[in-house]
Amino acid sequence: MVEGLGVSQVFALLPAQLTSMGVPDADRLQFIGLFSALLFVLGMPLVPLWGVWADKYSRKAVIVRSAIVEAVVFSGMALAREPWHVALSVLLIGFQLGNTGVMLAGIRDATPRPRLGTVIAIFGASGPVGFAVGPTLAGILIDGLGWSIGGVFALSAALSLGTAALVTFGSREVRPEVVPEGRVLPLAFGAIRGVFADPAVRGIFLIFGTAFLANQMSRPYLPVVVEEIVGRGPGLASGIALVAGTAALAGALLSPAAGALGDRIGFRPVLVAALGGGAVTLALMPLAPQIGGLPLLALVAVAFAAASSSVSAMVFGLLATEVPAARRSQTLNLVYLPLYAAGILGPALGSLVVRAGLPAPFFLGAVVFVIGAVIVVRHHVRPAAETTEARAGTPFV
Repeated sequence: MVEGLGVSQVFALLPAQLTSMGVPDADRLQFIGLFSALLFVLGMPLVPLWGVWADKYSRKAVIVRSAIVEAVVFSGMALAREPWHVALSVLLIGFQLGNTGVMLAGIRDATPRPRLGTVIAIFGASGPVGFAVGPTLAGILIDGLGWSIGGVFALSAALSLGTAALVTFGSREVRPEVVPEGRVLPLAFGAIRGVFADPAVRGIFLIFGTAFLANQMSRPYLPVVVEEIVGRGPGLASGIALVAGTAALAGALLSPAAGALGDRIGFRPVLVAALGGGAVTLALMPLAPQIGGLPLLALVAVAFAAASSSVSAMVFGLLATEVPAARRSQTLNLVYLPLYAAGILGPALGSLVVRAGLPAPFFLGAVVFVIGAVIVVRHHVRPAAETTEARAGTPFV
């Protein structure tokens, strides 16, 4: 939750921070897209290694490492005085990635089976709750109490150090049932090969990456849309909090409902509907200021967050049902690789198309969502268990 809180503040406050540094408007929109792409550049190649290191040596140490890096990143944002300071701080975020799959694996091994679904649902909601709290807290501190942007990031750095201490001294090490043996690099590349050799996983990861690509293409520019409505003076942070914070919280609350609906009618139909809903709401987002102002923008953002969180819930449901148990841990450790790839490509594409105007990243993202829905409809991959059974000629257990 603390990680989501701090990273959401980076997204929410980046435009205002660049303005305060004197970045010209002609360059600012492209800077926003390029800086957002830096989040995943260093981290993506290391993600497979963190999963192996965690299982081989210590899950606890890998999680604490993320929290300490978060504190360094947010401290850098607090101290930044030039655009390149911001770029360097954002680039370091890559070193804090690779903890979600490790935490999921630890939760799976430490939680009694009858409570596993509930605990994973709570864990899954913690990130969106952090993304809701982050902009809201920033709005209260900046507009209500007169804090600076640097002060907000300093508080997030302190909270990250607190979570590092909490995990270090308040939790026990949870070791996997099977500890991998051998050198780290071959184990990491072997895990990647094993996961992507499965056609079901490839298809699910493609859908996941498509949805994230659309999201990451447009997300950095949502605060700029708010800025067009409320201006750059007092009230901007609160306006961003209303739109981004409310949307993230709604996404967290609506995700379990999407999961229940998927249980009743199937994950794929709900996934197609969620992708379609994401396309419609994303296309409406840059038009909302002219139609209904800030309230309508907030409502559209909530609908988009609900669609986006439903996509994630359905993807996790497909992974739970279509990936064999023997490869499930590896897949969980690599589940966010599509996000990291989209996190680099999406903002970079956004920074290019935004030259045509602020609505362009949103419209292109809507098209990408439609492409994702078409992929789901046209390519129904057989569950991995079925293909494994067919190859082996014996029932899959």
